[in-house]
Amino acid sequence: MSIWNKMNMTKEYRLTDWLPTTKKEVELRGWDELDVILFSGDAYIDHPSFGAAVISRLLEAQGLKVAIVPQPDWRGDYRDFKKMGKPRMFFAVSAGSMDSMVNHYTANKRMRSDDAYTPDGRAGGRPDYTTVTYCNILKNLYPDVPILIGGIEASLRRLTHYDYWSDKLMPGILVDSHADLLVYGMGEKPLTEICNHLKQGIAFQDMTDIRQTVYLRASSDHPVKTDFFENGVIMLHSHEDCLKDKLKQAENFRHIEEESNKMKAGTLIQSVGNMELVVNPPYPPLSTEELDRSFEYPYTRLPHPKYKGKTIPAYEMIKFSVNIHRGCFGGCAFCTISAHQGKFIVNRSKESILKEVKTLMERDDFKGYLSDVGGPSANMYMMHGRDLKICEHCKKPSCIYPGICPNLNTDLRPLLDIYKSIDALSGIKKSFIGSGIRYDLLLHKADPKTIKEAAEINRAAGEYTKEVIFHHVSGRLKVAPEHTSSEVLHLMRKPDFEQFKTFNRIFEEIEDQRLQTEKGGRQQLIPYFISSHPGCTDKHMAELADETRRLNFRLEQVQDFTPTPMTLATEIYYTGVHPYTMKPVYTAKTKQEKLRQRDQFFWYKKQ
Repeated sequence: MSIWNKMNMTKEYRLTDWLPTTKKEVELRGWDELDVILFSGDAYIDHPSFGAAVISRLLEAQGLKVAIVPQPDWRGDYRDFKKMGKPRMFFAVSAGSMDSMVNHYTANKRMRSDDAYTPDGRAGGRPDYTTVTYCNILKNLYPDVPILIGGIEASLRRLTHYDYWSDKLMPGILVDSHADLLVYGMGEKPLTEICNHLKQGIAFQDMTDIRQTVYLRASSDHPVKTDFFENGVIMLHSHEDCLKDKLKQAENFRHIEEESNKMKAGTLIQSVGNMELVVNPPYPPLSTEELDRSFEYPYTRLPHPKYKGKTIPAYEMIKFSVNIHRGCFGGCAFCTISAHQGKFIVNRSKESILKEVKTLMERDDFKGYLSDVGGPSANMYMMHGRDLKICEHCKKPSCIYPGICPNLNTDLRPLLDIYKSIDALSGIKKSFIGSGIRYDLLLHKADPKTIKEAAEINRAAGEYTKEVIFHHVSGRLKVAPEHTSSEVLHLMRKPDFEQFKTFNRIFEEIEDQRLQTEKGGRQQLIPYFISSHPGCTDKHMAELADETRRLNFRLEQVQDFTPTPMTLATEIYYTGVHPYTMKPVYTAKTKQEKLRQRDQFFWYKKQ
């Protein structure tokens, strides 16, 4: 059965090139049963930038028959949950590429009018608390079928967490979802091991020895076998104790964050009622070869044909971009990247990156421009600890705050090589850097007393800065100082604002050089800022307004702080103290306080 030449692709696709989403598509493949059925809160885009596609293709590579049910209707007779029947192995559930509550609501808890992961960007394609809603429906319909949950929503809600939208502490998501097992973080390794266990006939309730999973067990069960993992067990305060005492929640968070960022983490256990949540330690980061494999599954790299004639905004944003690494060692207090993807950078090989670029170049609708060559932070590619034995004993959430770790290799030469190799390809007119850039890494000077290649590394940092500004900016270069106050930046785990000023001067100098040799308009440096972050007062925001006015920045890329599960800033917001010092921290909480702070961004507007 041929399918149209979707999206002006040179290659003709058949409907069976996508994983099935309906019973008819299952039959087209000649299957009479499915091994796994995945329910996703996002539209189905068969592309390595979308978790549901990656996980489904991985399961397919394990020899399993997999179907995806994207954005099922949860409000009627549940026909979308019934149409595929029962899988032979398990149901998989993911809320999608965002926490559903962040997807649905603004920082002021107003309902958003759009959803980038839904056809035509329409709102209402998934329920609030998507993971819990889908799982409860499936458990009611098929109580005997195991459910595996994962994705950002499940991952960051794996233990007791503050939920901003209901303004209360919630237990680990396994409790309310009644799912059987949770995979946190990037799921390739644990999911492969789960499949191996199932092939050996091991039931879900007996899967207690798989890293990077969370399971719920009766408190009366035997103690956790510490010989599975080498770094012992940490007993957290119970959910009930955290409900009674916010300081205990703060104490828990420090353990949770530190163990999430260690190479050799311990097992975490938290009681909730008469049950215990057991969080097994994470796997070591993927190797380059393993990450490359994740990008080489037989993706069509297109939305499913069922969306013909509709636009999915999230896909439009990334369809001509290339992701070159995972992870972030920034450790920003308000960010969840390291909690989900990890602190340690996992890099794709140059060969894998160029192969994907060449695949994009084969598309008839490719005009020669790559919208982004980057990752969680554009310029962390190939950065890692010089001596991994030092990293093995480190539990700091950031490698670059309060200062750049002397053990961190900040060499930008491999990334420069990637940029130049891409731009040397016939058919590439320009490759842009759409991901945010860490200017503190660019300003850092390697110490020639301790680092043999310091001169080359420092020269590469200057060359990288000039290369980006001359050749990889699409009119605007994004950076994220986030604030101007040293006090607030300290709580954010961000560098002092003086570093932004220095980088701004360098940007202007290089831009002047560029304009002497090239035609076109002046490029802009676009800073991102946050209001109402814990520790930020009206005085701090007034100082921010004054500072940015003197620098002649009319701020556009601004955001009011939104508490999201498993971030340091959220724990400060909820508990009122810093989990690492246990000292009180002021936070703007009322709508009036938050709006008053946000208005300071717009000093240039008369109203």
